Parts: sequence; structure tokens; C-alpha cells
Amino acid sequence: MEKIIKVNSGGREYPLREEIRKCSCWTEFNITDKDLEFLDMVSPVYKGIKYTIPAPTLCPKCRHQRRLAWRNERKLYKRTCDTTWKNIISVFSPDKPYPVYSSDEWWSDRWNPLDYGPADGIDFSRPFFEQMNELINIVPKLAIVNFNSENSDYTNISADNKDCYLIVESSNNENSFYSYWLQLSKDTIDSAYVNNSALCYECTSIDNSYNLKYCHRCMDCKDSYFLNDSEWCSYCFACQDLQWKKFHIFNKEVTEAEYIAFVDKFQNWTKEQKEDIAIKTAFFFESKWPREPRIKMSENCSWDYIIGSKDCIDVIDANDAENCRHSTDVWRNARDVMDGNTCGRNAAKCYEVTNCAVDVQNMLFCAMNWINQTDSTYCFYCANSSNLFWCVGLHSPHSYCILNKQYTKEEYEDLVPKIIEHMKKTWEWWEFFPASISPFGYNETVAMEYYPIERRDAINRVSTDGRTIFNWSDYENPKPDVSKIIPASKLPENIKDIPEDILNWAIECDRTKRPYRIIKAELDFYRRQSLPIPKLHPDERHIDRMKLRNPKKL
Repeated sequence: MEKIIKVNSGGREYPLREEIRKCSCWTEFNITDKDLEFLDMVSPVYKGIKYTIPAPTLCPKCRHQRRLAWRNERKLYKRTCDTTWKNIISVFSPDKPYPVYSSDEWWSDRWNPLDYGPADGIDFSRPFFEQMNELINIVPKLAIVNFNSENSDYTNISADNKDCYLIVESSNNENSFYSYWLQLSKDTIDSAYVNNSALCYECTSIDNSYNLKYCHRCMDCKDSYFLNDSEWCSYCFACQDLQWKKFHIFNKEVTEAEYIAFVDKFQNWTKEQKEDIAIKTAFFFESKWPREPRIKMSENCSWDYIIGSKDCIDVIDANDAENCRHSTDVWRNARDVMDGNTCGRNAAKCYEVTNCAVDVQNMLFCAMNWINQTDSTYCFYCANSSNLFWCVGLHSPHSYCILNKQYTKEEYEDLVPKIIEHMKKTWEWWEFFPASISPFGYNETVAMEYYPIERRDAINRVSTDGRTIFNWSDYENPKPDVSKIIPASKLPENIKDIPEDILNWAIECDRTKRPYRIIKAELDFYRRQSLPIPKLHPDERHIDRMKLRNPKKL
């Protein structure tokens, strides 16, 4: 069904053609002229013929969910490298059947991914997703995505970090722990979406700020507690919606002496008193739920958490991005992205991708591709290469490869159109990888965070050809080898009463009973900042923080 709508831009109305489609989940969704223009722009050309990518068949939510089923962000495991047999940290659990290499081994020239291509080449009698699944299962996997970092072994989908621990989707940070999407920040713990800031604790959506605790949606602020939706403020406690203010408590101005006395007293409050303050400020904060979209210094943008961007429509979490659509986490000079999750650091012309970043361009239907990767279609875990189709694990410079087999430029440009025509017949050409061939269980991926399902629903949900739509992992990490396990509720409230020996213990989460550890740098931070030991597992703290943001659902 097609209709004409009127869009207001700059005080003028102009007609926009819009097609309404119905997804397999029975949700109606729109395809606009702008969507089709984008698809035409990124459609590949071979020997002068453009192979147009048709409009999506699934709604934005289902497309988003399908891509996220290929992203394990937070489930880390200990296993052995399948070449050196040394212990490593990996996103692939040890019960997975495919080979996994440490970062040093995977990036080395001691193995050749072209050795894993099928001897007989392309099989035009079978669907290509079936052939891709076979290749994914045999090509060695990179244990964890962690580039150019120092003393930051437990960081995933991250780069250029120093002395960091359990941070995800983060770049160019120092001395930061248990956080999600940190950029250019230092000394930050238990936070999410913090950019160019330092000394933040339990914060979300913070930009250009310093020394904030329990603050949310703030820019250019410093030295504050429980501050929400504010800009250019300092020395504020439990305040909301302020600009250019100083020395405020509960949105009321006080003298500098009164403020210092109040904060000093707060440091000595009991747990119950501090929780009471947290509850009161959270109630005030949540009373405006859902939050108004946070769009700052941007032009012609819609949805939420957008800063310094232009022409970003139906986008969540954009920072320095332009011409992006139906996407999340587009940042640091991302340009021309549609249906993308995590595209940044000069990513351009990407469609239906997840985690394509650091100088990549012309990427179609790809997952986990980075660093100077260009002109690639249906690729998984590739880098430093160009002109690839259906490839896995090509990490050193390669060009004109299909299913991990080398071809000449002429052979490649002859074969790819034939593959596309075959994929049209099998209804694969315009679709992202199905979740059924993801190397992760659905419950291991970030899809579970935004679109939770029960195990029985995952394993019983099948496609029209009888295949299970989602995988599921039943693997559980072993309990930590520690001198003792102590319930979090038994820990002293005052950080001064916490013994050094806690570094040898495991703490039992108050909510889930899952054990977790405290590391030395973390303990030092709590002592310097007079903060109590957390009573919840890091995953639970992450879930609670994300609930303070508008849902990341397209």
C-alpha cells in the first residue's frame, strides 16, 4: 500500500512518497523515498550494471533484532587457544565446536584463511546461507575484539584502551571499568554512554564532564551528585533541568559553605539514607518517563541521544554522524549508514551491518568488520581487505575473494552477478545473515537484552523450512576459584572497613546470587572516592543503568 504524506522542513511542506509494508511479525512499517534513495546509492555496480538492493521485508525492529543476534558483547569465557593451547579470554564458550585463536595468533601470518574455502568453489545448487554457515564453522574465530590496547585483556569490541577492565564498545579510554560505550574518557566506573569525560561513577549519557556521581543526561558539568538533564552546571546535588547553575541542592540555590557542609555530611550517611536520596531523585527523574528525546547541536535528526549530527532519521545514539537511518550507535564521523549497529570512526556507506568501524566503507550485510575494510558483501570477521563476497576471517590484505577462495578481478566481477541472481531466486540477496547460523546462542547476545525471549520459545521457534530461528546456549561459567564467597549483604557499608583480603573473595550478588570479584584498581577507586562496594553483579548494574535510558528499540 502506498500513500503520500506531507513533511515540514524549514517551514515548508513537501510531499514524501511512503509505502506501507507488513512484517512477518504482523507489524506495519514504512518505506520512504529517502530509504529507497539510500538503497539505490549503496547498491553495487559490476561491469556497469547496478544490482539494486530492494526495500526491506522486515520491520526495523525485526531487522535490529536479527543483527543483534550476531553480537556477543558481555558474555566472556576462559578457554584455550586452538593453536598455542594457552588460556585466553573469549566471547566463544569452550563448548563451541569451532576453532578459536588468541588475538596474537589470529592476526598473525601463521595461518591462511584462504585454506578454508571449499575445494569445489561455489555450489549454485544450494542456498548461499547454507554454504556460509559451513565456512563460519571451520574458519578460526578471533577470541575477542580488542585492538591496540594495553593491560585491558577483558575488554570487548573495543580499541585503543589502557588499564581498563570489562568495558564494552569503547575506545581511547584509561583506567575505566564495568562500563558500556565509553569514548575518550578516564577514571570512569559503572557508566554507559560517556564521552570525553573523567571521574564518573554510575552515570549515563554524559558529555564533556568531570567528577560526576549518579548523574544522567548531562553536558559540560562537573563536581555533582544525582544531577539529571542539565548543562554547564557544577556543585549540584539531586537537581534536575538546570543550566549554568552552581551550588544547588534539590534545585534550590545554597551558599558554597552550605553545599560543602551538606556533601561532607552525605559522605557519612548510612546506606539507608543514601538509598532514600537515590529513590527520591530517581522518582523525580522517572516521573518524566519516557524522557524527551535528547537531540543537541544537530540538524534534521529524529529519535534519541543525538549530538553534533545531521540528517539522522530514526537513529538512537549518534555523535558526529551524518545521513544515517534506522540505526544505533553511529559515531565519530559515521556517514551514510542505514540499518547499522555500531558504525563509527570514519565508517561510510554501510547497509545492514553490525559492528563495522574504523575506516570502513561500502559494506553490505556484514558483521564484525573493521580497519580499512572496503567494498565487501556478506562478510564476517574480516579486516584490511577489499572486494570480498561471502568471506570469513580474512584479516590481512586480500582482494577479489569469494567463500575464502582467491579469484582474479575479471573472474570476481563475472561471478558476483551470477551469485546475486542465484540469491534472488533463493530469497537471500537482500537479507542479513539469519540468526540461525550465528555462532552465538541468542541468550549470549545483546539481542537478549533488548528483545528477551524464553529458552523454550527460542528452541521451538522455527522457520518455514523447519529450521530453528534462534540458537541457544546452555553453557555456564564455572564458579570462581576463591578463598571464600561472601553475600553482598554482609559487606561493611563504609569502604574504610573493607579489608584488602576482599580481592581474594567472591561476592554473591544480592539479586541473582551470581558471584563476582573486586579487582585492585577498582578497590582503590572506591577508597579514593569514598564509595561503597557494589552489592550487585556487574551485569545487573548494567541492566539497571540501561533502564534509566529510553529503550534502544527502533
